Amino acid sequence: MSLTRTSVTSTTTSSRTGTGRTATSITSTTSRRRERALVRAVVRATILWRAIRSGARTAVEWSGRTVQPAGALVALAATVGLVAGIAFGWVEWMVAGAVSVLLLLMGVPFLFGARSYDVDLTLTSERIIAGQGVTGEIVVRNDGRRIALPGRLDIPVGRGLVEFGVPLLRPGHTVAQPLDIPALPRGVVRVGPVTTVRSDPIGLLRREHAFDDVHELFVHPRTVSLPSTSAGLIRDLEGNPTRRLVDSDMSFHAIREYAPGDSQRQIHWKSTAKTGRLMVRQFEESRRSRMAVVLAVAEPEYADADEFELAVSSAASLGLRAVRDARDVAIVAGSEIPRVVRGRMRAIQNIPTVTPRAMLDGFSGIDRIENTMAVEDVCRLAVEANERLSIAFVVVGSTVPLQRLRQATLAFPADTAVVGVVCDESAHPRMRVLAGLSVLTVGTLDDLSGLLVRGAGS
Repeated sequence: MSLTRTSVTSTTTSSRTGTGRTATSITSTTSRRRERALVRAVVRATILWRAIRSGARTAVEWSGRTVQPAGALVALAATVGLVAGIAFGWVEWMVAGAVSVLLLLMGVPFLFGARSYDVDLTLTSERIIAGQGVTGEIVVRNDGRRIALPGRLDIPVGRGLVEFGVPLLRPGHTVAQPLDIPALPRGVVRVGPVTTVRSDPIGLLRREHAFDDVHELFVHPRTVSLPSTSAGLIRDLEGNPTRRLVDSDMSFHAIREYAPGDSQRQIHWKSTAKTGRLMVRQFEESRRSRMAVVLAVAEPEYADADEFELAVSSAASLGLRAVRDARDVAIVAGSEIPRVVRGRMRAIQNIPTVTPRAMLDGFSGIDRIENTMAVEDVCRLAVEANERLSIAFVVVGSTVPLQRLRQATLAFPADTAVVGVVCDESAHPRMRVLAGLSVLTVGTLDDLSGLLVRGAGS
């Protein structure tokens, strides 16, 4: 009997233990399910919140681009009118709010079709001279499947804006309108991108779509024709002999006695046989005519913008003559220097001289700079970057005194002919020679040619 009781007791205990384990397992499983459900709920809430926030941001951005100030007032009137009318039972306010809502809804259809246009902008020329205008054509085609309501095209031209009205277009129909851009100053003018503008008749809503067609219009400086000989350049094919003596070149100078280090190929055997000593040939160094044009661009070096334009035109005329004569020419100007490194950094910009077009394109982008080097430092860097210059022109404004101009020209070698060009619209044209420096004072661009001819003749 005792053994049986013990067995029953142990079975009961085992049964109770198994039931406890099962309950614990069920409880842990339920807890895990709740945690997973909570995590899924948090993830879904986070995704929903992000979607709401993104949608709200998009709606605010769209409203900022689409709703005009008048539309914002109408929307405010609609909100206040409906809320106050319903809250206080004011019929007049409810009618005003309903009319405002109706105006906004009536303006929405006018926004459709902004992307249905296919716009083609062409210009008759992308390079003109300062003071000239340019013409072009705008072709608008309705690529959509529905009728495009009347709209407007905005074409940015530099800092200005040209507007065109587009009539109602059926699907596949095209309308062409001429484009007339008035006279422009020198510079690189950005034409485009063309923007289609959709707006309701009252001006409450507005929708824009910009195309990718952008043109760069190069407005070249005015230039004057200069005689090729007036710049002091010689039409040589093999080089111009100088006073510097070298051991090997093309222009024979004399025969001297052999010195250690001379090349044996230059020994003149006939003279050696006559004198009984080794004699070698000596030559004059031949130098191809190389020209430099240094343009001052610092704001304090010019009285006003018109004087700077005269300087740019003078430098462009000199460079254009050299490029057309197939001369080696370097056109140098000061470059922008950040204020934090001003005084510790030197920089210049070189205008390309490969072709006349490339050179004039470079002059189109030249402008006065506030933070740049003085003309004296620009001349020093120009000499370091270009060796063996035969003639150099330094173009400055009227605010640069002759003492500074003289100091700037001292950076060039002694065998380089230096000509200073002072641009002063209020002065009479004249030419002066100061200690070997030729100074030309020009009041207009046409004075440059006459002064150069006079200087070449003297």
